[in-house]
Amino acid sequence: MAVLSFVEVSQGKIKKASVEAAYYGSKVAEGLGTDSIAVVLGTASAEELATLGTVGVKKVLHASDARFNNFDSKAFTKAVSEAANGAGATVVVLSFNQNGKLLAPRICVRLKAAYVPGAVELPVFNGASATVKKNVFSGKATAEYQLNTEKKVIAVNPNSLSPVRGAGAAAVETFAPEMADTDFASVVKGADLIVGEIPLSEAELVVSAGRGMKGPENWGPIEELAKLLGAATACSRAVADVDWRPHHEHVGQTGLTIRPNLYIAVGISGAIQHLAGVNGSKVIVVINTDPEAPFFKAADYGIIGDAAVVVPKLIEEFKKQKAAH
Repeated sequence: MAVLSFVEVSQGKIKKASVEAAYYGSKVAEGLGTDSIAVVLGTASAEELATLGTVGVKKVLHASDARFNNFDSKAFTKAVSEAANGAGATVVVLSFNQNGKLLAPRICVRLKAAYVPGAVELPVFNGASATVKKNVFSGKATAEYQLNTEKKVIAVNPNSLSPVRGAGAAAVETFAPEMADTDFASVVKGADLIVGEIPLSEAELVVSAGRGMKGPENWGPIEELAKLLGAATACSRAVADVDWRPHHEHVGQTGLTIRPNLYIAVGISGAIQHLAGVNGSKVIVVINTDPEAPFFKAADYGIIGDAAVVVPKLIEEFKKQKAAH
């Protein structure tokens, strides 16, 4: 018996959300009195993978086949399922990110396992069954799922648990799943990678803006504030649709779902579709000229004012605070 966590790497580095998933898996393993194992598909150094030991992983199964450097749900499903069966895993943990959402249901079918998408707390075990909490109704309520199957798959909402790192290094072993070229449903000829930016899915701080900015030429202060805070930039769908900002920055029901520690929304009214993608944020700060904007109801802090006035004042104050420290 073991707990297996699927850990994603990008350009040889472990993704933040996967560190959280590995930590979650290690805590589940600790509660069950069994081993925490991670499976990694794609190119990464043994030194990088060994750092998973700091979040409780005992062993890393590493498939360095270069074909895994590009995500393919069909191939990854086969490889992770083979790793789970080989390790005798009764629980498989993934991040509930874009790739995890594609992968987890397929793994469930292969393993004949029950599935919880978007878990926000550690499971509570009662014999062979487990109860897991997840958010429902766009984060407005919490539901408890009871898993009664022998094998269980849990996809963890990013930023639900903060990993506590300790000492130690994980043992890294070669993993060579039996893969044919036909197992890869797609062939990637090339990829345009976004460099020099903090990926939204990894960001703990996010500065976002909408139509209240009145035009793409007014985005300078938003970018300056984000850079000052070490934050990622985001936008509403309306802004992405008119090409004021790139589509990879679009957050909301039809864009990325994020759960940063701090989400600053500037000039965004807060329609339900946008809230669905960001209401898992730990702290929400809203800046808007309209005191009746729906976003204020979801905000922890609100500033009624013009972004052109408020944002420069925030930048000035943050610069003072930075200089003082």
